[in-house]
Formats: sequence, structure tokens, C-alpha cells
Amino acid sequence: MTPTAAPTESPTPEPTTAFTPAPGYGPWGSEPVVVAVEAPDDGRDYAALVSEATAFWEGNDSRYLEYEIDYEVDADARDPDLVVRFTDDIPECSGLDDAAGCAPYLTDAWQIDRPETVYVRTGYGDDSTVDIVAHELGHTLGLAHGDEPAELMNATGILYTLPRTNATEKAFPWDDPNFTVHIDDTNASDPVAAREQVRHALDYFEGGAPGMPDNLSYTYVDDPADAEVRISFADSSPCAAGAASCAIAGGYDPDGDGSLETYGSYRVVLVDLDTEAVGWHVGYWTAHYLGAEADDDKPEPFRNATYGERRSEWWA
Repeated sequence: MTPTAAPTESPTPEPTTAFTPAPGYGPWGSEPVVVAVEAPDDGRDYAALVSEATAFWEGNDSRYLEYEIDYEVDADARDPDLVVRFTDDIPECSGLDDAAGCAPYLTDAWQIDRPETVYVRTGYGDDSTVDIVAHELGHTLGLAHGDEPAELMNATGILYTLPRTNATEKAFPWDDPNFTVHIDDTNASDPVAAREQVRHALDYFEGGAPGMPDNLSYTYVDDPADAEVRISFADSSPCAAGAASCAIAGGYDPDGDGSLETYGSYRVVLVDLDTEAVGWHVGYWTAHYLGAEADDDKPEPFRNATYGERRSEWWA
């Protein structure tokens, strides 16, 4: 039998939406809106960020506005129509004192008092800064919160800061040295002794472990939702195969790079351990999340400890 080639299909083109050119002009008139830029001298090209935001509206006026808009970004313009001012402090804006930006809501020419000012808070990454500028320009074009494009004009959104130091590179990657602790001893072979082991470990750090912060405190709580440190026991490993313990941290990633910049909590899971070794494993992970990720940076009891040393009263 002669094989027959399978028939091929031509892909069906996706439908595209055509937008009718915006009719006429809005409150800013037919001339390009001259935009000046006031910004700190910190090496960033703020004018380029503003230009990217204005280009968005120029390219989408027919889609989201009922008129045509053109801009001319001239950072040092002497007689601008609009000033984008980058600053650490935003004036109170519609009752908000922590806004990322602020701009007048303009729908008619008579409302414009040239030069109008758009305020943008500094400290955000480039993409987020462009989004803030574009959002605030949207208000000057007559768009309110919730108008299309909604992902841009919503009152709230996710913004990322400029790059910050990762938690793994900080000497102390927490906001404060006072920790709340919850112990879930459900699967511990000896719950009372296991709790005592955890207390010995954390008392060691609270008492000023060598090379660790000397102002740590640990308070035990009944509700795990209230705890920054959560200790639990398991019969089988949720970690790597054969691991006697593992830990994971949660926290904050304000610059959006995928790495935590500040820890907010950590969880230690102890896997089918001898009770006498519980304290050592808790102490090991505690040192890790206090900034001593490398074993050489940890206090002496956690460096190359033998089987017996891990089960000793190493905290004494």
C-alpha cells in the first residue's frame, strides 16, 4: 500500500479590528501639546520615559479618545503646555497622600491653565514609571479611573520600584528583629521534647549567637496566621529526597525581579527526625534566614556538625 500524505490546512487569519481615525481635536487643540520635564539629576533619562508614555496616547487616540492628540516632549521647554514633574513627594491628590502620581482631570479647553502640572513619584522602575505617566496623562485627556484602557486607568495597579538589594545580599533581611513563632507539633514523635528543642534553638539566637544580631526576640503564638516563623513536623519529605529538613521564606519583591528583597516569614519542616536533632535543624535554618546563607557565615555549631554534635546540647 502506498502511503498517502496527510492533507494540510492553511491557517485561518485572525480577525483584526480597525479603528477609525479620531475626529477633530480635544481640549488641548490642534497643535502639539508641548511637554516639559522636571526631574532630579540622578542619571535617569526621564524625558525618554515621558516620550514613551506620550507615544502610547498618540498611537491609541482613535481607540480610546474621541479626538486626536499630538505631543512634543521638550524637557527644557520655556513655554510648555504641560510639565511632568518627578518628585519624592506628591501633593495630596483627591484625598490620597500616598499616590504614585497626580494630574488634573481635564475634559474641556476652559479648564486648562497652562502650564498644567503632572506629578509623578520617583523610585519606580522604568516600565512602572511609564505606566504612571501614561495614567496621569490619561486624566489630562479626559479619562477617569476605570475608563478604557482599564488596565492602565484603574485607580490601583501593580507597580515595581527601581532595583533593590536582594534579601540574600543583606546583612539583616527583615524589617525588625522581633519574631512571632508557631510550632505545629502534630507529627512530632515527642511533642513536649520537640517544643523544648525549638525553644533551646531560638533562645540561643535571642541570647546573642556569635555573628548574629544581638537584639532578636521570639514570641510564641497559637495561631499560625500570626506567626513569622512556622515550625512543623512531617513523616515524609516535602523537600528534596532524603532531606532531614527544609525551609522556605516568604516576603516582598518590590522591584519585581523574582527575588525577595525583604523577608516577611519563613517555614521550617522537620522530616522524621530524632527529637534530639530538632533544635539543631531549627537553628540551622534560623541562621540561614538571618543572613547567614553560607555555612561558613553561620555560628560555629552549624558548621560541618557531625551526627553526634547535631544531637548534643550545642546551645549550652
